[in-house]
Amino acid sequence: GEFYKNKYGGGAGRGGNKGGAARGGGSYQSRPASTGGSYADLQRLLQGIDGRQYPAYHSLETVTGKGWFHSNMGFTLMFGRTQSDPFAPPTRARVILPKQRMNLPPDTYSNKLQSIATSDFLLRRLYQACREMGADNSLRGGGGWKSPKGGDIQILQPTQHVLEQSAVQIAKGQGDVIVQLTINLPARGRTVLGAEAYEIFDNVLSQLIQEALFNISVPHLQDHVKIVEDQMWLQSQLDDVGLIAFIRNGAILPRISGVDDGPMPMQEQPTPFQSPATLEKSFVLPRTGENVTGMGVPKGITLICGGGFHGKSTLLQAIQWGVYGAKVPGDGREFCVTNPTAMKVRAEDGRSVQAVDISSFINNLPFDKDTTCFSTSDASGSTSQASNIVEAIELGTKSLLLDEDTCAGNCIFRDEKMKLLIANDKEPISPFINYVGSLKRDLSISTVMVVGAIGELFSVADLVLVMDSYRCEDATLRAKDIVRGSTSQPIPSQSFGNIKNRIVVRDKFDPNGKVKTPRRGLIVYGDTEIDLSSVEQVVSFCQTTAISAYLQKLAAGAGANSKQPLLDVLDALDGLVDSQGLDALAVSQFHGGFTRPRKME
Repeated sequence: GEFYKNKYGGGAGRGGNKGGAARGGGSYQSRPASTGGSYADLQRLLQGIDGRQYPAYHSLETVTGKGWFHSNMGFTLMFGRTQSDPFAPPTRARVILPKQRMNLPPDTYSNKLQSIATSDFLLRRLYQACREMGADNSLRGGGGWKSPKGGDIQILQPTQHVLEQSAVQIAKGQGDVIVQLTINLPARGRTVLGAEAYEIFDNVLSQLIQEALFNISVPHLQDHVKIVEDQMWLQSQLDDVGLIAFIRNGAILPRISGVDDGPMPMQEQPTPFQSPATLEKSFVLPRTGENVTGMGVPKGITLICGGGFHGKSTLLQAIQWGVYGAKVPGDGREFCVTNPTAMKVRAEDGRSVQAVDISSFINNLPFDKDTTCFSTSDASGSTSQASNIVEAIELGTKSLLLDEDTCAGNCIFRDEKMKLLIANDKEPISPFINYVGSLKRDLSISTVMVVGAIGELFSVADLVLVMDSYRCEDATLRAKDIVRGSTSQPIPSQSFGNIKNRIVVRDKFDPNGKVKTPRRGLIVYGDTEIDLSSVEQVVSFCQTTAISAYLQKLAAGAGANSKQPLLDVLDALDGLVDSQGLDALAVSQFHGGFTRPRKME
């Protein structure tokens, strides 16, 4: 852009025309946002700007609450700020479908959970219809500069989880359906294709809405809402009955692959989960009246053992992703639910740590380095894991989830031979095994850990599970017999101590540049790259996008003051989203790319 401004003159277009009205050349003179009108008005507007410079699309923008009304379909199309260039990020648009046109049964949106479930149902239909119609494909031309480009419609891709998102929403207390998507406004070179744009706004969008949102099966919608409500109800019961997780009998826990969260196909004969008889629990679901039976994982210290590739980590993953409660029907892990505060922690070499008190785990470092307010831009395996555990506790977790494969070994256990070689007063690291009892006793924090090599953990465990060819056994008694026959020294139990609340310095959250989320595990925040690849309970790219918006709200001072602890700041931001929805993260931007994260992430 800067090159052509210098070559041809700022804003004059390639032909150098200063008049602003010539087709294919003159500059576009901006004007105030319009008050919208009918689709006939929209068609006339597009005919008027056809062939002009691309910024003429700004004429589509309307003032808040106004848009372009499609009388035949009964919806209103709105644009916030349209893109200024065909190569810029696509234009965000909002479609409002009134309650009378949607005619949804009241029992599908009478409370927030029902609204989330119904929105999820409609989003899945919209996403599928968009792909089946080919509405997500760009215009096809010859590939040259003057070939048509753009024209694709994109909608947030749903996950296997039923989560609050901003792409499809039910207006609070009204019943109107709000759809937020992106439209890549069509162009030839850098000029407007008005007829093609109207074809997208009228025919393509109308067909998409007709297929996905008007032709729905009400019984299927109601069944979807009921199964979501029952899963969330089951999750809410865990604490009262002394459980941190529940895994349904018959659940299909294996996934297609590490990058595809869909269920393993039945032709590959995945083993359905079956609870050990000693751990079996049953619940009567309130919405469907059905009985669900499965394994209850009790509060306390649980080890998941077994040989390699026998399903240990698969079971832990079902537990760690159960924090979101509801899965989409057909996922295979329906009614596999976990305490919503459970946090998967691991070693994370190279992460940044800011002002974390890790002195319980690491102390007496060489050169008297302070660990009561530890900061580093390049943490080691042990300091990163200690920080992750402390941060999870600071944010109120009641369940720590660990996998031996992704832990720093010296931060978990120190054996007798090593103690003989390196005296305790020479080792600054106090391993996690020393504190696991104190966490349970003093802070009511449970632990679930996958173990393949450290049998010494048997002595502190309340429950030991063994996975054998994806079949789960209760091996607690056998493990305790092994401990009684062992000559190992008893594990010392140390008191964990108190957690210090960190104070947010809000101006440090100013990105000082653009913010982007190139992929699920990365936020580009100004000139800083925030790596979330080891934050394993992020399940959606759009959660990462929402996290970046939360950080920018901190920079703007929303939910924070100069004296607030981090947890209070995050609670305030959560309260903002509770009251105003995810749109509060990007006011008046019609942002359909947010999926709500937990405050833990």
